Amino acid sequence: MTSTLNTLKSNSGSRKKKLRKGRGIAAGQGASCGFGMRGQKSRSGRPTRPGFEGGQMPLYRRVPKLKHFEIINQKNFSIINLEKLNDFKDNDTVNIDSLVKKGLIFKPKFPLKILGNGKINVKLKVQAHSFTKVAKQKIEDAGGSCELINNK
Repeated sequence: MTSTLNTLKSNSGSRKKKLRKGRGIAAGQGASCGFGMRGQKSRSGRPTRPGFEGGQMPLYRRVPKLKHFEIINQKNFSIINLEKLNDFKDNDTVNIDSLVKKGLIFKPKFPLKILGNGKINVKLKVQAHSFTKVAKQKIEDAGGSCELINNK
């Protein structure tokens, strides 16, 4: 049989009738509409909000807030601004050891990074693991030199 526009019909079972709850026992979901007998979940205005545990302090409030977690692969530096390097004399070598002796760094457990805050008035040879662009520019403008140290 060929199908024409006036003989089109959907497949059997492809269109399901909407289940009308609460319309008598014969409807299949009559009386209590599938919500059981009594209790909060059978009342009108349901459902309760997500995470509600019947008045008990809910899990999302019992669990401590996510804070103070470590950032994976974070690079920590011992940082020094250029203005602190003015304590050194001309042609001095500035490295982690000399900064510890001067009391500018207390525990050299991180690599040294030089930041470009302030002015530098002395000619220095600075050895550090990292420099900012501004810091490198200012040190070289003052007649000093910047030397990169490899991280271990």
